[in-house]
Amino acid sequence: MNKDNNQDVMILAIESSCDETAAAVVKNGREVLSNVISSQIELHKLFGGVVPEIASRKHIEKINQVIDEALETAGVTLDDMDAIAVTYGPGLVGALLVGVAQAKALAYAADKPLVGVHHIEGHISANYIEHKDLEPPFLCLVASGGHSHLVMVKDYGCYEIIGRTRDDAAGEAFDKVARAIGLGYPGGPKIDKLAKEGDPHAIVFPRAKIADSPDDFSFSGLKSAVLNYLNQCEMKGIEVNKADVAASFQEAVIDVLTTHSIEAAKRNGIKRFAIAGGVASNSSLRGRMEQACKKNGIEFYHPSPIYCTDNAAMIGAAGYYDYLRGIRDGWDLNAIPNLKIGAR
Repeated sequence: MNKDNNQDVMILAIESSCDETAAAVVKNGREVLSNVISSQIELHKLFGGVVPEIASRKHIEKINQVIDEALETAGVTLDDMDAIAVTYGPGLVGALLVGVAQAKALAYAADKPLVGVHHIEGHISANYIEHKDLEPPFLCLVASGGHSHLVMVKDYGCYEIIGRTRDDAAGEAFDKVARAIGLGYPGGPKIDKLAKEGDPHAIVFPRAKIADSPDDFSFSGLKSAVLNYLNQCEMKGIEVNKADVAASFQEAVIDVLTTHSIEAAKRNGIKRFAIAGGVASNSSLRGRMEQACKKNGIEFYHPSPIYCTDNAAMIGAAGYYDYLRGIRDGWDLNAIPNLKIGAR
C-alpha cells in the first residue's frame, strides 16, 4: 500500500489484557482501517467470570488469526506498518504475555519499532477515534471492571489521576450485583437491559462520599447494601423485583459517577469531559452524563460501545501518540499486571 504522504503513520496494534483477543490497523492515530475482536464471553459465561488460565490459552489459539484478519481487512501487509503497539499492562499476566510475546516476535521479524501501551491510556485514547476535534487538556472518567478513575489528560501521554475507587470498581460492582440477582456474566450489559424495565427510585441505595477526597469513589458499601436487601427479602419471604433492584442499583452508581465527574470538572475549570471503559457503554450513564455536561456548559465526548469494551483500535490510537513522542521498547518489554498509569 502506498502511503498518502510521508507523514502518515501506520500502527499494527495488539490487545490481549483480559478475555478479548484483538488486533487493529490504525492510521495517524484516529483512522481505524480494521478492528478485529475475538471475544471469549460465551466461554467464560460457564464459570460466571473470566478464568485466567482459559483466557491465556484461548489468546494463543486466536492471536495469529486476528492479526492476519486485521492486516487483510485493512488491505496492508506487515511491511507497511511503521510500528507494532501492544498492551503490556495492566491486566491478567498470562493473557498480557501472549500479546507481548507476539508483538515482540513480529517487531523483531519485520524490523519494526515496538511500542508498549498502557491499557487504560488506550481506553482514554478511544475518544480520539471518532472525535477528530478532541485534543488535550480534558477530564476523562475511566469506568471498567477493574478501574474507576478520574483522569486529567494534560497532554498526549501525560496523565494525572485526580480520583479513584477506594475499593470495588464500578464494573466489578455491576458484575457482583448481577450475579447476586441471578443474571449471570457479564453483569454490566445485563443490568443495563433489565434496569429499563424497573423503577430506579423503588429502593434507595447508599451513595458513598469520601470526606477527605471528594473525587474518589467507593462502591463496596453499595454492593453490600444490595446484598443485604436481597438477604432481608429472602428471610422475610418477600418476592424480589429484580428489575427494580437492577434499576435502583444502577441509579446509585450513575448518580455517583456523574456527580463526582461534573464537580471535578467544575472545580478544575475543565470545559471538555470524556468517558471511557466498558461501563462507558452503559446507555443510562451516557444519557445522564450528556444531560449533566450540557447543563453545565461542558463539551461531552464518548466512544461508540465497540470502542468502550476492550479492543485494539484504542491501543493503536494511544500507540500512535507514544510513537510520536519517541517511545520505543526493547526486547525486554514484559507484561506488568499492576502497571500504573503514566508509568513512563
